[in-house]
Amino acid sequence: VALLLTMDGELDEQHFVALLTKLVGEAKHLQNNPPENIPVEDRAGRHVLDALAPFGEDNGGPLKIKHISYVEGRGNIIVEYPGEPGGGIISFVGCHLDVVTANPETWHKDPFTLTVEGDKLWGRGTTDCLGHVALLTELFRHLGATRPKLRRTVVGVWIANEENSKVLGIGVDELVKRGEMSHLKQGPLYWVDVADSQPCIGTGGILAWQLTAHGKMFHSGIPHKAVNPIELAMEGLRVMQDRFYQDFPAHPEEARYGYAIPSTMKPTQWRYPGGSINQIPGEATVCGDCRMTPFYDLDKVKAALEGYVAAINADLGSLPVHGPASKYELPEEEFKGRLELKFFDASAPGVACNLDSEGHKVMLKAFEDVYGSVKPYAITGSLPCIKELQDEGYDVQCTGFGKMATYHANNEYALLSDYKQGYRVLCRLVERFNS
Repeated sequence: VALLLTMDGELDEQHFVALLTKLVGEAKHLQNNPPENIPVEDRAGRHVLDALAPFGEDNGGPLKIKHISYVEGRGNIIVEYPGEPGGGIISFVGCHLDVVTANPETWHKDPFTLTVEGDKLWGRGTTDCLGHVALLTELFRHLGATRPKLRRTVVGVWIANEENSKVLGIGVDELVKRGEMSHLKQGPLYWVDVADSQPCIGTGGILAWQLTAHGKMFHSGIPHKAVNPIELAMEGLRVMQDRFYQDFPAHPEEARYGYAIPSTMKPTQWRYPGGSINQIPGEATVCGDCRMTPFYDLDKVKAALEGYVAAINADLGSLPVHGPASKYELPEEEFKGRLELKFFDASAPGVACNLDSEGHKVMLKAFEDVYGSVKPYAITGSLPCIKELQDEGYDVQCTGFGKMATYHANNEYALLSDYKQGYRVLCRLVERFNS
């Protein structure tokens, strides 16, 4: 089998950095936070297509290139390098063309311009996930240029709308629904959108919630005539968290997969309708999420949270109060405070990768080939769609080569040296499946 690395055994740095420069230069228009920021992924996709077009079938090359859009300007890209008929498939999926938002005022670099300082590549998307977009493009550009004879077909899927789960029907979920990826079940599917240059063998599920405390507004100098919703939310949430950790403790399988922490429930946002500082508000809302290891069912978690709230509402007197004027019921007015729990649509299960599959075992060997050792890990961060893919029969394995410490962060960066090694891993995966 022809080697897939360049002649000196390295990623073509000049091509890679030039492409990443173009991609990060589009990042301002790729920010995904609707309704304020709606990305136009085709602005990044066009650079991928331009890089691969010379090696596409329309120009006499081997690459089968499809640009698939379900929403104008927000396309997905599927590229195939054909192997032998019936020879199986290896696919690389998950490199997404959108990014999270970035505020230039909080960065010490321009987030929408690639800055190269030695080994560091600064800019929004360098780790998540435009660096991987460029990396996968370089792999297929090299396949198209060198035309190695392979048994397995190699498929790359660049996707739209990964950073948002509120609006569906745009990215990988719709590709699966329309059958555009069904043939990828014939071999391992490597999801290339994690970090720290090792296999990620487990992720977390997310259940996002909103807890609203309904109290009674009144003058803060006459607090015994009010029901303070801030205090009600505080104490109600404390009870919910205490019960959560009793009902969903560390699972025995977490140690096997190497999770650093067990499942968690915590608040992440707080708001109230506003008003004067001398007013006790009538309502307060706290939002947060449960991050669950994949060994717990999200539907059972949801039912448990609903049960906690129902029990609290039925026995408000059991909640601690804050001082002699603090209360959650006003019997003389026949008024009771109340907690209301809602769930956001942004929920997704975690995944525990199949540690016995061929795809997993070959991935470990590829990392050992390049790094000399391999240290799989698991996190309770969430990745969209991969559990659904696994349930549909895909052998989903996860890896990536950015920096975990800079995911969704200010001053995001990645290392060129990590992507050079990542390129070698991808090549070794292809080679091992065709040896």
